[in-house]
Amino acid sequence: MVLVTVRDIRAAAQRMEPEMVHLLRGSSHVSLRSKAVLAALLFLIYLVVPLLATQQARAEEKDTVLPESGIHYPGGFDPNTVGKVEGKVHGYFQPKRGPVRFQVASGRETYTVLVSPVWYWKDLGAKVSDGTQVRVQGSKSLGRDGKLYIIAQEIQILPSGQSLVFRNEYGFPFWKGSRRRTMGTHRRPGSSQRRMGGTRGGSGGMGRGRH
Repeated sequence: MVLVTVRDIRAAAQRMEPEMVHLLRGSSHVSLRSKAVLAALLFLIYLVVPLLATQQARAEEKDTVLPESGIHYPGGFDPNTVGKVEGKVHGYFQPKRGPVRFQVASGRETYTVLVSPVWYWKDLGAKVSDGTQVRVQGSKSLGRDGKLYIIAQEIQILPSGQSLVFRNEYGFPFWKGSRRRTMGTHRRPGSSQRRMGGTRGGSGGMGRGRH
């Protein structure tokens, strides 16, 4: 079964929009019935699709329990367990729903990093692949599957020095609420709140989280 997302519907509708507007305005040979159909499609573009997108965003914000680990996401962040891990990325996974995740081998321990919804990850312009060296600050926990997890608060991509901030100092996700507000936040991570450390492009971007 093929899954069609709101983003797919919106993209298809936007590709059709110029042609529909042209037909509605300038084609005398188009029947009134055809024009009514085109007008209905335009209605979908400007009203129904944004509503579906809002509903999808709200669904992504609801707290759920991740099936394997038993960790609450996105609300399972505990400021009392904040620490840092550093190592190479492997097992990068970008699901249709739920958080982007990957594993980081840090010394003798391997952590599964739980990041953010896919759309927010993409909006940040994050470029991570297997083998990329990263430093992650976040809330550490032990899943019911016996594996170690860290809910990301900030990630530094060490080869480029890029710093990506996902939560404020209390662990509240920046992607919650209006996308317009979060867009203003993540263009310059941490610029509108107390920063956890250095700036984008710097080497000291992580805060003083507990180990």
